[in-house]
Amino acid sequence: MKEKAKSDGVETVWDRFEEQQPQCGFGQLGLCCRNCNMGPCRIDPFGEGPSKGVCGATAGTIVSRNLIRMTAAGAAAHSDHGRETALVFKEIVEGEVPGYEIKDEAKLNSIASRLGVNTDREIEEVAKDVAEIALEDFGKQDDEVISFANAYAPESLQQVWQELDVAPRNIDREVVEIMHRTHMGVDADPLNLNLQGIRAALGDGWGGSLIGTEFSDVMFGTPEPVESSANLGVLEENKVNVITHGHVPILSEKIVEAAEDEEMIELAKSKGADGIVVAGMCCTGNEIIMRHGIPTAGNFLQQELAITTGAVDAMVVDYQCIMPSLTDVADCYHTKVITTSEKAKLPGAEHIEFDPAKADKIAKQIIKTAIENYPARKEEKIGIPEEKMDGVVGFSVESIVDALGGSLDPLLEAIKEGQIKGIAGIVGCNNPKVEHDEGHVEVAKKLIANDILVVGTGCWSIAAMKDGLFKPEAAELAGDGLQAVCEQLEIPPCLHMGSCVDNTRILVAVSAIAEALGVEPSQLPVAGAAPEWMSEKAVSIGTYFVASGIFTVLGTTPPVLGSNEVVKLLTEDIEEVTGGKFAVESTPNEIADLMLDHIASKRKELLGERG
Repeated sequence: MKEKAKSDGVETVWDRFEEQQPQCGFGQLGLCCRNCNMGPCRIDPFGEGPSKGVCGATAGTIVSRNLIRMTAAGAAAHSDHGRETALVFKEIVEGEVPGYEIKDEAKLNSIASRLGVNTDREIEEVAKDVAEIALEDFGKQDDEVISFANAYAPESLQQVWQELDVAPRNIDREVVEIMHRTHMGVDADPLNLNLQGIRAALGDGWGGSLIGTEFSDVMFGTPEPVESSANLGVLEENKVNVITHGHVPILSEKIVEAAEDEEMIELAKSKGADGIVVAGMCCTGNEIIMRHGIPTAGNFLQQELAITTGAVDAMVVDYQCIMPSLTDVADCYHTKVITTSEKAKLPGAEHIEFDPAKADKIAKQIIKTAIENYPARKEEKIGIPEEKMDGVVGFSVESIVDALGGSLDPLLEAIKEGQIKGIAGIVGCNNPKVEHDEGHVEVAKKLIANDILVVGTGCWSIAAMKDGLFKPEAAELAGDGLQAVCEQLEIPPCLHMGSCVDNTRILVAVSAIAEALGVEPSQLPVAGAAPEWMSEKAVSIGTYFVASGIFTVLGTTPPVLGSNEVVKLLTEDIEEVTGGKFAVESTPNEIADLMLDHIASKRKELLGERG
């Protein structure tokens, strides 16, 4: 598809990446500061030039400020997603959005029980109290830990947070405080700065993102295993193709419903099409594939390539991970790029603002726009690849427990007996700095070959599915122990747990395992990795995993190498207090080896195994 784009005269993300070479070395090390207008300032990493900024900020200060600003942006992105979901949930309870409903009352009651809400009442009353508690976590003004973190995080973790003074007090407050502390003339201590970065990340992972995941399950259904397919071959030449791209299921759920409406299908046929295909892209794809089996066209780096098939009649976007280049690429074809959020508009796109109160009407308007664009296709530019892959997706914590017979005991026994040596979470984005999907797939393959059960989310999930790792037959690639478990349970060796906001499912699962074994999360044979990360959300995600006791390997280097002090803090010192730490390794084989070594050492400590 990259070659097709080139022959069609289309510039893609890989072309723009090459044009940027060489990238700024100061920026890559995190040694440039633009936080006031006395600069921009930069620190010479070789000690021959400036050692401080104009204000006197050192390398450690500048690197820390830049890093936690990335954390703030990432936490804000996922937590704002969570807030939007919570607000729509509240409107459902109040009867203001007739197009939505509570689909999983059992999940709602489970959330309520954790929060201490009385469930022996009408479900609407329970829902109202849960919604109020969730929204209060974004705005309360006391110094107590947010309610969702208090309800979901193990007490041992919360004790660590209290000792470090990093327990999240208010989701929004922690982001605002980062921006305040990193303003010129405020916090200059690298340790103090990074502790606030940890607090904001925890507010995201155990707060905003968790709220987004839990409420989505209540509103749209908790995912259960379902068969589907992925890659650009899911598009069909003789049908209207609509791609929904972004992150929030509030919109994509309605796009799916509208495309299945008989009126819309008949309209498509009147334009010469055989029907309508809705395909996901990026994390919106993960949301609708795990609840409805709607196929996914690809992950982050495939968004431009999807348009170059010449067969996409509309790409409907909400927010996050949307390349501004989409409208430029669409101009070379007939595709309409439709923006739907006031937060994310693109020059050259058609804007149809989505309002949950008018959800059904607006969704039909969007589908109708795609249908009416179908006759504008340029036949000579159509070229849909045949490649697509089937697999099983949708493993929520609840569905995993169900697959185990209603208890974690079979999984714990398999870990104790060594059939499953440990569990690895692989998450994150794609990045043109590395071969597309290679890190995601190769790390997973090496881990399962060594009897490590792999779970994951986001763009990793789509990469794994495209490579066949979500097929039950993929158990043949696993070690003997994991293969036997997979065959017994009829599951693949890699489990799809949702979109990137659903990393909280991994947190909840790890916490449940730790509590069942009576240990802290940091004592488990568990490791995480983000082999191809690129977004600021990944900085927040990685930080809340490390702060929750999980060893986490990054496959692309964060901009921190300009300060040995900060590097040591993140890769060594933090382990002494949280039990987790970061490591950085660029090759898939070495990423997997670091994870395997860590898991082996934890098994030895926990179970007394040798070597």
